[in-house]
Amino acid sequence: MLVDSHCHLDFPELAADLPVILRRMEVNGVGAALCAGVTLERFPAVLEIASGHENIFAAVGVHPDTQDGDEPEVETLVRLARHGKVVAIGETGLDYYRLAGDLEWQRQRFRVHVEAAREVGKPLIIHTRSAGDDTLRILEEEHAGEVGGVFHCFTEDRDMAWRAIDLGFHVSFSGIVTFKNALDLRTVAAELPLDRLLVETDAPYLAPVPHRGKLNEPAFVRHVAEAIARLRGIAFEELAEATTRNFCRLFNVTLSDRAQDHAAA
Repeated sequence: MLVDSHCHLDFPELAADLPVILRRMEVNGVGAALCAGVTLERFPAVLEIASGHENIFAAVGVHPDTQDGDEPEVETLVRLARHGKVVAIGETGLDYYRLAGDLEWQRQRFRVHVEAAREVGKPLIIHTRSAGDDTLRILEEEHAGEVGGVFHCFTEDRDMAWRAIDLGFHVSFSGIVTFKNALDLRTVAAELPLDRLLVETDAPYLAPVPHRGKLNEPAFVRHVAEAIARLRGIAFEELAEATTRNFCRLFNVTLSDRAQDHAAA
């Protein structure tokens, strides 16, 4: 069984066809998924989807790119994260690729998320792009290793991956690892410890080969897992079992027998 450790089922492209999307997950052996929040305004939709489906989980946070809407406070994030279907804080982090200028507000928001995660005792889902040093520095300063988490949709270099692992975090790979020009990323995916790997789609974005350029969905995480298994020279079943076990351990969840039965079918 596979788990899509990061997707956005609440986004209109997927929410409009959710029953079909979930059925294709089952057909492709994907027994569960984590729907990550990006704004407080959209979080009720995230939670509704997770609450209505036994093996869909939620995370609450405000994406670092978000400049409009409600600004998160520690108390708000903690309150929302106490819901039983919420297994993480995020996604959160830093993004210096899309935004420029004085980004201290972004760094402060990141610190708020880390404080909330430590208070509620749940892991972090980290988004970082062109901001590796600052991301790791803030995680260290805020003692984020106490709760750990995952660097999702990882695209940084080997050094960044190992520094994240040394800090107590996992590393998650998306469909980018299947792209022909992602040679360095594939090297990273091949060498990191198997017990620190997760797989994801980041759907509806970044569809893997052979669906590149199309709408992404959780069922396609199978292509990500197959690619990484080939890179590591191990059986697909071993990679699937390990990443699912890692997901359950990191997010402190137990997958239902129904999900496992469907995924094995």
